[in-house]
Amino acid sequence: MANSLSSIQDQKKTSVKTSFQALRFIPRFFKEIWSVSPSLFLTNLFCRLVNAFTPVVILWVGKLIIDEIIAQVDATNADYTQLWNYVLLEFGIVILSDILNRLTGITDGLLGDRYNIDSSEKMIRKTSKIDIGQLEDSEFYDKLERARQQTQGRVGLMSTALAQAQSIISIGTLIAGLIYFQPILIVLLALSIIPLFINEIRFSGQQYSISRSWTAERRELDYLRYIGANDKTAKEIKLFGLTDFIAKRFRNLSEQYFEINKKLTIRRSAYSAGFNVLGVVCYYGAYLVIIRSVLVGTITIGELTFLSASFNRLRTSLQTFFTNFTRITESALYLKDYFDFIDWKITDEDREFSALPKEIHTGFEIKDLHFAYPGSDHEVLKGVSFKLKAGEKMAFVGQNGAGKTTLIKLMLRFYEPTQGEILLDGININTYEKAAYQQFFGVIFQDFFRYEFTLRENIAVGDIIAVNDDARIANAARLSLANEVIETLHSGYETQLGKRFSRGQELSGGQWQKVALARAYMKDARVMVLDEPTSALDAKAEYEVFERFIDLTKGKTSIIISHRFSTVRMADRILVLQNGRILELGTHEELMQEPKLYAELFDLQAQGYK
Repeated sequence: MANSLSSIQDQKKTSVKTSFQALRFIPRFFKEIWSVSPSLFLTNLFCRLVNAFTPVVILWVGKLIIDEIIAQVDATNADYTQLWNYVLLEFGIVILSDILNRLTGITDGLLGDRYNIDSSEKMIRKTSKIDIGQLEDSEFYDKLERARQQTQGRVGLMSTALAQAQSIISIGTLIAGLIYFQPILIVLLALSIIPLFINEIRFSGQQYSISRSWTAERRELDYLRYIGANDKTAKEIKLFGLTDFIAKRFRNLSEQYFEINKKLTIRRSAYSAGFNVLGVVCYYGAYLVIIRSVLVGTITIGELTFLSASFNRLRTSLQTFFTNFTRITESALYLKDYFDFIDWKITDEDREFSALPKEIHTGFEIKDLHFAYPGSDHEVLKGVSFKLKAGEKMAFVGQNGAGKTTLIKLMLRFYEPTQGEILLDGININTYEKAAYQQFFGVIFQDFFRYEFTLRENIAVGDIIAVNDDARIANAARLSLANEVIETLHSGYETQLGKRFSRGQELSGGQWQKVALARAYMKDARVMVLDEPTSALDAKAEYEVFERFIDLTKGKTSIIISHRFSTVRMADRILVLQNGRILELGTHEELMQEPKLYAELFDLQAQGYK
């Protein structure tokens, strides 16, 4: 993890040009919004379109009311009928405007919720297609984080952008009124607004630059918050006395960002204050022009009120418009991050694939397999070659770091080999569609995920469409010994697991492993893989689990990784890895006849049980 914010200090500033270029994503953004609910979108646009004309209409009616009052005051026989008609008209327009504003707010909220759901689902589905190697790459993960963190920001962008469209119409009508009476007011208005607008655009780009470059550090801060205030880490934090270390690390990193952000905020405010003085000068200059026009008799008192109110409202509207515009340009930069992620090209997404065999006939052949993790020159596997026959049960054995789990990940196509190939029934597995190929496997890894769902859902993860199939879930629980766990839970299969949610119940490590094993039995896969799934079980329970596994997977191709040789010896053949190479391959009896690593480790473990 980073200890300083050099990525922020050295970041390339986002220019005004770049900010404007990001606006090209707005049409596509609104196309997505339209797709989630055309009826809501059209209703919203209609309300905004009608309401855009109400400001100038209200001001004009107000002008008519004042002129009518003055006319009736000077009249010999006053007739107030027209005056009350004007008042009633203004009252009706104000009520209509309020109703339209409320409808706009309702449709904004509903559209935002619908879009939030839709875009979040897209991200979930897109992430599922991304290779594991890419998700483990820090730079790519930063891209994912930026796309994910702005979900609510994109909803706000929708409302702001729609409001801008409404403002353009309102501003246009107000400008038309000023031009009709006093064209010079437009010049003064431009001088009061444009410099402030350019300043905001400039600083919004810099704010985005800081936020973008700070993605990795923000993830570190989130991680420090998590481990510093979490029930899963609390025991070690207390025992190792890590509170001070974590708190200081969090504060140091936060303070660095705070100082950088503070400098930008102060500079932005200082420039804004200067430009605002210019705006105030121009504003009162416009007042002088309007007052002079009344004194020389060019305009009426009603027109005076119309012009002064129009200028004041127009200036406020333009300030709001330009402020919102800078927010839109800044949000559009984040929008770029979102579309960059959604458009990320998935390898071989559009190519033609070979047909998967319905049944495995000959099995797998691994030929001269080499592999180094992305960003590393160290080869984890160095020329591994062997065959896994159809229906055979093979155990992978070796010391930590020998390459056992990595080999499985390559067979599952989580990564691509740097050299060599893997064949299934004589065909390179890269010619198969990846998602369909991976459905051949039922896998439980040693680092399986503990879903804080109900127990039923945790088991059904193995075949989630069978979540309501009581018979299958009960059978899977029995085979994995998870039925013993159910007896300790207050609501049986409907018990919420974990402490994150209300009435959640935590399990021990061994209980979680039994639940995870049940997932493997839920999936009727052609190839079964157990990668250290019983490390938290006692020797007797593990032996029973593997005995059932061997019995229930007769005729199925299976791979077992375990450090307990009492279970490994159940396999048909045992492959021994050392430093990324195959050291031995054979049955338990064959390997015990050779005084090599397997026999040495077996004897050492056997002595430990005496």
